[in-house]
Amino acid sequence: MKFITLGPSGSNHEYVTRNYLAFHGIDRKAGVELAVDFEQGARAVLDGDADFLVQCAVHPATMATVAKYLEGLYVVDTFISPSQDLAIIRRKAAARSGTLAVMAPTLDYTDASRWDKIEYVATVAEVSRGLVEGKYDAGLGFVSVANAHADVLMVEEFIGTVDDAWIVYGRTKISGGQLLAWPDSPAAAIFHEMA
Repeated sequence: MKFITLGPSGSNHEYVTRNYLAFHGIDRKAGVELAVDFEQGARAVLDGDADFLVQCAVHPATMATVAKYLEGLYVVDTFISPSQDLAIIRRKAAARSGTLAVMAPTLDYTDASRWDKIEYVATVAEVSRGLVEGKYDAGLGFVSVANAHADVLMVEEFIGTVDDAWIVYGRTKISGGQLLAWPDSPAAAIFHEMA
């Protein structure tokens, strides 16, 4: 069994996908492949090169994934997962920069007005790697990368983890035209308590 999600290696998509497989107890039986984009991931599932695609529901490509592959690529599961810890990270040797490298959906996690210029990058993993390589002086990246490279990077503002909704796609349509939901979920308990 093969799951595919957005790379590069170390991406939040890879992190969450591996946690999802571990949650289901299939992490030793299922492989994870990384795609350069969700079009490649969707094609891999449709062509039988992968069995399932995992995508963050708030990723900018989600709408296109759902619409373009309406026939053949179906939602088979959804879940909530925390992200890796995030932070505004700065290179220690760099002068305080007026530019922040950021993946667009994460920009609202901080006060963007503090920056003269925002440089949009495709993934948080790319921002993190760019900070290590010296491509960016400051960026919204993974705390784990700052910790692993504490000689050159420092956490300027700790943001922490973010709970996101995630979608798992496969080739089998499972809804049968019916609503599928978790009737005894934590949210359902809140609904019934408030009703």
